[in-house]
Amino acid sequence: MRTVVAAGLAVALLASGAVAAGPDFDKMGAQAYAPSRPAPAFTLPDLDGRPHTLNELRGKVVMLYFWATW
Repeated sequence: MRTVVAAGLAVALLASGAVAAGPDFDKMGAQAYAPSRPAPAFTLPDLDGRPHTLNELRGKVVMLYFWATW
């Protein structure tokens, strides 16, 4: 009997909107999602020293791999 009453109370609270819908993102200081922007134009050399621009790769998948030795 208690289980039925507890389940009924839970359904009533959810239906009435008494239960919070989710976290308060404003209080958490979360920023709204901003759609991605196109990368700025740039030129990088390949391993043989030949320059390549991002524009010549338009429409292709590009993966940039940056590393450092420090």
